[in-house]
Amino acid sequence: MFIFTARAPRRSSLLLVLLAVCVAAAAVLLLKGKKPISEETPPLSVRTNDERVAYLASLGWEVDADPVEALRLTLPEELVEPYRSYNELQLRQGFDLTPLLGETLERYTYAVTNYPGHEGGCQADIYVYDGAVVAGDVICTGADGFIAALDYPEN
Repeated sequence: MFIFTARAPRRSSLLLVLLAVCVAAAAVLLLKGKKPISEETPPLSVRTNDERVAYLASLGWEVDADPVEALRLTLPEELVEPYRSYNELQLRQGFDLTPLLGETLERYTYAVTNYPGHEGGCQADIYVYDGAVVAGDVICTGADGFIAALDYPEN
């Protein structure tokens, strides 16, 4: 076993301690607010039609394999109605359109064939940005029509 000792002037020791404190403070500031790696989940890729249909199936929806409609739309620069109300629905299901204001999204609409208690006339919309789902809804038309989150209803 070897033991090394060194003698340094007081000023050098103080500078080394100060440097160590600065490095530690910088590390804390850089890591502050970041989630631990185990909590981060990568966005689900939905670049292909099969991946989008599989995503809806993973939520419990049975849909026709071909989309009823596919289009591109650009969000406004400000969150104004009806986008503000729509974003409230998205926030409840873990999405947020606010960071995407001014961006162009793709919307894919699929005919839903298994909405409980509603005969036909239901569609699932998913909004995609850079290959990931950023919003979505289920719309049922008719006299008792409504818009709902993508989660499959319990009852």
